[in-house]
Formats: sequence, C-alpha cells, structure tokens
Amino acid sequence: MNPTVLSVTARIAARSLSLRTAYLARVDRMAARPRGPDRMGCANVAHAFAAVPPNDRLRVLQERRANIAVVTAYNDMLSAHQPYEGFPSVLRDEASRRGVNVQVAGGVPAMCDGVTQGQPGMELSLFSRDTIAMGTAVALSHDVFDAALLLGVCDKIVPGLLIGALHFGHLPCVFVPAGPMSSGLSNNAKSKVREQHAQGLVGREALLASEQSAYHGPGTCTFYGTANSNQMLLEAMGLHVPGAAFVHPHAPLRESLTRESVRLLTPNDPKSLTPIGKLVDQRVIVNAMIALLATGGSTNHLIHWVAVARAAGLLIDWSDFSELSSVVPLLARVYPNGSADVNQFQAAGGPAFVLRELLDHGLMHPDVATVSPEGLRAYTRLPRLDGEQLRWSDLPVASGDREIVRSAHEPFTQHGGLALLHGSLGRAVIKTSSVPDDRLVTEAPAMIFETQQAFLDAFSQGRLARDFVAIVRFQGPKANGMPELHKLTPSLTILQSQGYRVALVTDGRMSGASGRVPAAIHVVPEALDGGPLARVREGDIVRVDAHNNTLEVLVDPVEFAARSPAQISTAQATENAHDLGRELFGALRKNVSSAEEGAVTWL
Repeated sequence: MNPTVLSVTARIAARSLSLRTAYLARVDRMAARPRGPDRMGCANVAHAFAAVPPNDRLRVLQERRANIAVVTAYNDMLSAHQPYEGFPSVLRDEASRRGVNVQVAGGVPAMCDGVTQGQPGMELSLFSRDTIAMGTAVALSHDVFDAALLLGVCDKIVPGLLIGALHFGHLPCVFVPAGPMSSGLSNNAKSKVREQHAQGLVGREALLASEQSAYHGPGTCTFYGTANSNQMLLEAMGLHVPGAAFVHPHAPLRESLTRESVRLLTPNDPKSLTPIGKLVDQRVIVNAMIALLATGGSTNHLIHWVAVARAAGLLIDWSDFSELSSVVPLLARVYPNGSADVNQFQAAGGPAFVLRELLDHGLMHPDVATVSPEGLRAYTRLPRLDGEQLRWSDLPVASGDREIVRSAHEPFTQHGGLALLHGSLGRAVIKTSSVPDDRLVTEAPAMIFETQQAFLDAFSQGRLARDFVAIVRFQGPKANGMPELHKLTPSLTILQSQGYRVALVTDGRMSGASGRVPAAIHVVPEALDGGPLARVREGDIVRVDAHNNTLEVLVDPVEFAARSPAQISTAQATENAHDLGRELFGALRKNVSSAEEGAVTWL
C-alpha cells in the first residue's frame, strides 16, 4: 500500500474515533433488535402489509423471509431517472423468484441541474441533497425492512440517498443505477455551439438544435460531471452490482444487473450481509476519494463526500483530498478533461480498468467489504451475458484507448485532477485536470460581481476584453444555496481563447463541467460570513496559482485586514429568499455548515 494512502486513512480514523465509535454502537443496537414484523404491534404490521399479496405476506410474516425496501428517485423528467419507472416490477419479480418480498417504501425528489442551470431553481439544488436524505429516512422509518435497494443516479440524488441510508446503518443496502444515454452530439461540438451563441454567431434555433442532439434520450448525460462521477465512486465503494455503472438503460444486460441487485441481498446466509454502516468505513471513503482524483471527477464531491463521511461517523476535509491528490495519478480523460464521453470511457475499460490499476499499484484498500461477496476485485471485471446467464470477464491488460484510460505506469499526470488552494483569500478547490498547463497560474486585476447575470451583462457589453480575475461572491450556501455557475463557462472560455488571462474565484460551485478556465471555487469562509472575498475591491491584484496551491490577493495584509467587508445588497438578499419555493429553504440557509464541512444542514 502507498504510505500516503495509509497515512491519510490512519489520520481520518484517529480524527473520527469518538464519532465513529458512537455511530457503530448505534448500528449494533439497531441491528440487535428483533425483526420489525416480529417486534411491532399487530395493527402496525397489518398497516405495513395490507396491500401485499397474501402469498408474499405469508413469506414475510410467517416464514420470516426478507422484506426489502425500495427507495426510488424515479421521475420521467430526468432522462437519467426515467428508466426507473419499470424497475419496481422487475425487482418484485426477482424477489418473488427468490422467495422474498420487495416494497417500494418511498420516493425522493430528484431535480435536474441541467434544467435549473442559471435559473432561480438552482438555488435549491444543493439543499435538495439533504431533502433527499430526509426523504430516504421517512421511507425507511416504517422500520419493517431487512435491507434496502436505492434507485438514483444524478447529482444530489446519490449523495442524498447514501446519507439517508447511512442513518439506517444497520441495513444492508445496494445501489441500483440506470446507466448513461447513448452518445449523441459530441461534448466538444456542443461546447463550440455554446461559445458561438455567446458571441452572437449563431441564434437560439441553432443552439437548441445542438443541445437536443446532445441530450436526446433516456440515461445520464454523457459527460463526466457529478452524475457519472457518482457512479464511479459507488463502484469504488463496492455499493453497486460490479460493473453496473455505465450500461445503457435499454441494453439486455441492464435488466440482468438490476435483478442481480436482489440476489446480492438474498444470500443463503443472511448474516453474511454487511450493514451499510459497517461497510462504509474510513478505508471505503478513502477509496472513493482516490477514484475521484484518479478520474478527474466532479468538484461537487469535495462537498458531498465530506457529508457522506460525516453520516457514517467519519471526519474528512479538503486537506485529505489534497494530500491524496499528490500521490494519485490521473488515469482517465473524459469530457470535460478530455474529449471522450462516458460510453467511450466504458468501451476503453471504464471504472473496472481504473480500479484494477489503482489496486495493482497499492493505491486503494483491497481488503474492504463490498455488496459483492467477492470483494473489491470483483469491480475490476466487466459484466456480460452468456446466453441468459450473467457473468464477469477479466479485462485485457492494455487500455482499449490510451487517449481515454491509461495504466498507472504511464498516467496522464502523476497527480490527481483536483487541488486545494489556500492563502489570503481563504481555502478553495480547483479542478486542474482540464486546465492547460500555461493557465494554471493567473495573476490579474479583480473584477467584482455579485450575480451571474452581472457578469454576463458585462460580457455582452464588451467590458471584459482584458486580463482579469472574476470575483463572483455571495454565492455560498448561506447566501443563496451555493448554485452552480455554469453559465459563465462559455464567456470565460471565449475570453481565454482570445488570448486574455482570465480566472474565476467564487464561493459558489462549478461542478464536474468547469472546463478549461482556471476556477477557484467553494471559497471558504464564504463572503456572507465575512470571508476574505468580501474585502476584495475592484482592481486588486489576485493570484490564482495551482502550481503552488495558493490563492492570494496582493494587497498589504494590514490594509486588507482593516477593510470593512462588503455586504450583500438588500435587494439581492430579498431576491435570494423568495419565489420558486426559496422561502421554504430559509432555515437550511441559516443553519448550513461551510462547503468544506460538507454544507450539512442536519447537524
């Protein structure tokens, strides 16, 4: 094992000792109780199983066979979640064949960041994660279940389901993905049209045609953003059926993988199942962090997985990610840090290839529990159908495409695709995997914006044709829910391609699609808390340095500290708090922790 991986893991274990011990004690206490149907009053049990067919009810109540909960994020607006419509009937059929019962315990909300991007609804996006976690808890609170199947794919949905499940840590759980859509218009071509539209070179009709060619069918979007990073991390954590992440929703293999999730929860010896609270230990969290770094995945996970770890009684922070990044090589280039989409990534070897390389080179903990009884090595093989039988095959030794995935002997870079910046402007995250080497250091005067629209207005008015660092502040979780700022990407990319040195510094988010422009994001403390961004003034020289991992304002420290922090305008604060349901999330904005602490609202 790599000594840095071991050191970081040991540090997390020591830091979390008290919290994790208390968490495991609660898991053991809950697991030691009699089964729900045996423990509960007769009226409670009758309500729980009133709609269950008599034969299935007999199995659960008299024969004491397993009763498996399904928590689903199905809706037919999200392309990634539309396939889940038919999953419950498949799961029930497989459960019946195995002599157990499946109940859809509840549904959780699932919003699409692609729809809400740049809209007021995006200000609910981050908080939807904890809403989903609470919805999962409500579903499982009926407490008549022996295990759970969790159906979700996209950005906040998987972390929310996982956080909710970890609060029921005594239950064995399997995540059930639905897969990516087929490849459409390439991500590079789509981005080009977006840039042309931002320049006024093509109209709305051409832009809409381009977007519809890219997003055209059921399944996840095909770029390597938060949704597909979720799937990579779940494979690395051993929470999927091995190899289930990137199989198309309508492929014959998909139904077999879905059925296999029931089989994993119905072994001959139910005591062999590891409850999710014990499965997700510090080694599994570190494995997820490493998989993220090795693939240049979504920066959102530097928020989400801090919250996931906390739900399991574990404390991680950005310094842990940074130290791991120094030894984890970048093994994959998938858009936006390459030209390939996730279908091409899968064809070249996909998660299985990356996990095999990391395990073979001592960069992941191999001795962890997974939902597969074969352990983490099972996730280095590819599923296939042999007639009607589901089997797994070893990958070829060589990459299927060295421009997409590479061996740890010859990585794209020797370090991970994410870095921690720190300095007089606070602590921030930068995704370096898609930024050109000559842009990893940017020093320029600050231009200050308090909304995305103010920046876009300045661009359309021609006021940004210069070197500058855009300070987009009052975008943190307490200010307005920490929306993603993707609408800035085309304009910034155009300016950079015109030869200007530009960068973004913000207490907001950019996610897995931050692109080629250096973006120091998630800045903590956030401006609304009086963080350093609130003391930056127009024209101050700001230096974003991803080589030396620094984020500085080049102003005399005494003068800078003496400045009164800017305040969000009353009009903007009022707008952030009203319309499209934002009023309902006011308590979350008031109580949310910092981005580095996971933007948690439930502590």
